[in-house]
Amino acid sequence: MTDTNQTDAVPGRAVTTPRSGKASATIYDIAALAGVNPSTVSRALSKPGRVSAKTQQKILDAAEELNYQVNIFARALPTGRTQTVGLIVSDITNPAFFDIIRGAETAAASRDYTLMLAESTESAEHEMTAAKRMLATVDGLILASPRLADAEIQELAAKKPVVLINRRVDGVASIVADTETGVAEAVRHLAAMGHTSVSYVAGPERSWMSARRWDSIKARCDWHGMKLSQVASGMPTVEGGRRAAAVVKDGDATAVFCYNDLMAIGLMRELQGAGVSIPDQLSILGFDNIFGSDFTTPPLSTIKSPLHELGVTALRRLLEFIVPGDQAGVVESSAGADAAGPGAVGQGGAGTGGAAAAALSTELVLRGSTGAARPA
Repeated sequence: MTDTNQTDAVPGRAVTTPRSGKASATIYDIAALAGVNPSTVSRALSKPGRVSAKTQQKILDAAEELNYQVNIFARALPTGRTQTVGLIVSDITNPAFFDIIRGAETAAASRDYTLMLAESTESAEHEMTAAKRMLATVDGLILASPRLADAEIQELAAKKPVVLINRRVDGVASIVADTETGVAEAVRHLAAMGHTSVSYVAGPERSWMSARRWDSIKARCDWHGMKLSQVASGMPTVEGGRRAAAVVKDGDATAVFCYNDLMAIGLMRELQGAGVSIPDQLSILGFDNIFGSDFTTPPLSTIKSPLHELGVTALRRLLEFIVPGDQAGVVESSAGADAAGPGAVGQGGAGTGGAAAAALSTELVLRGSTGAARPA
């Protein structure tokens, strides 16, 4: 018995789809309309620049007229590439990822790549599941603030090109927001305002960036002779900041850094509800400069991360691995780059050799949530 809802596709021939009843255009249809050979159409669509500009435009016009749609999986057969890349973020509701996603999408679209997005919900297990699922179809993968262990990330990078955002793993390419510059400005400002006791509300326990921010704050506070304490790790959310309020209120710090802006906003709201005046009694700073960080009362002081640039740079670096020699992927670091040491794992056979880490500068954004230290 023949299933009338199935059609055996014959290469190079139009196929009638059950839904539309119309034949899908093929490269042979485009060739006939443009007056060129089918092989010329194939080159024009898969490898722009291999035909003259005039012929290229003629073929594109014909393809548009026929409403031709490229099948990315069919195109992948001769090249081994699907023209898709994946991006996994730890929390899609965190505004810090909005600009990262937008930057990556902008860079992907400019190179005719499609960006696929997934969320790990701060779970290493979910992150690995999403990564394995994506790697079956994408040409490469970006992990933004991953929670996976180093060995797990290296395992993924051994299969296909992987680039990390705000995480460093030996042998895997990464783009990070350099905390040193912004933190140095912030601690210097607090010292000038008379603060001698500072606290840090940490982020998730498995957050590499939370540890780096702590290290930077500690180094600068030590240099200025300031006392420093840390509030235990919490969720990088407004609620996470609220939960830290009681510990902060009972402490003797006159200024508090929070792992990110969301936690800073939650901390500020909870303390204000408990009668603490910001910044008269306590100065609060966040990290990232997310959209809405200046909507609070008072507006939040923060250390700005180059979020959009992180997304753009990570995507370009990934394409450099996918298409070796593609100079659009070369990254110039604003804070230097250090090559991976011995034992670096490969990048999915992309021929990149060792991997490098690039850092983009951060900067202090002063608003109303910081002020002079309260009198002793």
